[in-house]
Amino acid sequence: MPKKRLSSSVILGEITRSVLDEQFYHCHQGDIAMFLKKAWYVAAWSAEVTPTPVARRICDEPVVLYRDHSGRIAALQDSCCHRGAALSVGRVVERGLQCGYHGLIFGADGICVHIPGQDQIPSTAKVRSYPIVEQDDLAWIWMGPPEEADPGKIVRYPFHGDLKWPYRSQRLRVNADYLLLVDNLMDLTHLGYVHSSTVGGNPLVHVEAKTTTAQTSSGLKLTRRMFNSPPPPTYVKAVGFKGNVDRWQEFKYIAPSTVLQWSGAVDANLEAPNAGPREGGFSLRIFHGITPETSTTCHYFWSAANGYRQDDPEATEQLFEEINVAFAEDKAMIELQQLRLKELGEGALIAIQSDKARLSMRRALNGLLSRETG
Repeated sequence: MPKKRLSSSVILGEITRSVLDEQFYHCHQGDIAMFLKKAWYVAAWSAEVTPTPVARRICDEPVVLYRDHSGRIAALQDSCCHRGAALSVGRVVERGLQCGYHGLIFGADGICVHIPGQDQIPSTAKVRSYPIVEQDDLAWIWMGPPEEADPGKIVRYPFHGDLKWPYRSQRLRVNADYLLLVDNLMDLTHLGYVHSSTVGGNPLVHVEAKTTTAQTSSGLKLTRRMFNSPPPPTYVKAVGFKGNVDRWQEFKYIAPSTVLQWSGAVDANLEAPNAGPREGGFSLRIFHGITPETSTTCHYFWSAANGYRQDDPEATEQLFEEINVAFAEDKAMIELQQLRLKELGEGALIAIQSDKARLSMRRALNGLLSRETG
C-alpha cells in the first residue's frame, strides 16, 4: 500500500506537515526494533557489579557481568560453550568465572582456562567476551565487533565525580521499547500532564515554551525556555519560590540512547526577560542512559544531581524522591503505550508540532542504523 502524503503546505514550526508525515512514517517502520550494535550502552552502575555474577540482557543478547579477584570488571556471553548453561549462575574463582554446571573456567577474554578431568583444552572452548569500560560510575558495554570498540567515544559525564553535584541513582526495568523512553524526553509537552504534581506544573507553559533544536555531530540538542511562568511543585519545595520564575531545560541526545539534562529556574527577571540561565534559584542535572533489553523492554539508568543546596544531603534525597515519583509516572504511561502499540500498531498515528525534536532524533538514529546495516 503506498505511503500516504499530506498535501497541505501549512508550516508547523519549521517543518511542513508533509515533511512531518514522511518523517513520522519512516521512523515507525521495522527498523524501530533494530539495535545499533556499533555503540556503547550502559550495562550497569559500577556499584551493581560485584564478584557475584549478574545476568543482564542487552540488545537481546544474554550477558553476564562480574568482577574478577583483582576487581577488574568483565562481560561475557551468558552461555557456557559446553552445554549452554547460564554462566550467571556460576561463581568467580581465582582463575576466572566458573560454570556452575560442569566446572569449566573462563577468563575475562572468554577463553576457557580449565576443564575438570582433562589437560587438553580445545581452541573452540571459548565464549564471546564484550569490551566493557568503567567511567563516571557507570559500566559501558560495546555490542559491536570488539576490534572497533573505541573507549574515546564513550559519553563523558563528569558530574558523577563532582562533589559540587551530589547525586543519587537508580535503575528501572521498563516494559517498553527503549525508543519510546527517548521519545518521551524529546517531547516535553507531556510534563504538564503526566507530572503536574512534581516537575511539570502548568501544561500551557510547556506547550508555549520557546523551543530550539540543533543537530550535533553525535545527535541533537534541545533547548526550551519558559519565561515569567509559575514554578512547578518540586521547584517550590526545593527553594521556596514566592512568585513566577524563568525556567530553562537543555537536553543533549547522544545516539543511540543517552540523554544529558540540565534544568532549572530563577526568579522571573521582568527587566531582562530573555536572560539566560543564572546562578541561584533551582537547578538539577539528570543523566538518562536507556539500554535496550529486547524489542519491547529496556533498562533505564538515571541519576539526579542536586544543583541548588549542594551541602544539604536532605535536599539531595528529597530531589531524588521527587524525580523517582516522576519517572514512575513515565514508566506507567509508557508501558501502557507499548501495550496499545503492540495491539493496534502504529499505522494510524499522527505527528504534531511538538514532535519536531523527537522526529529529528529518530532521523539521526535511522541514519546510523542505515550506515551500519548497509
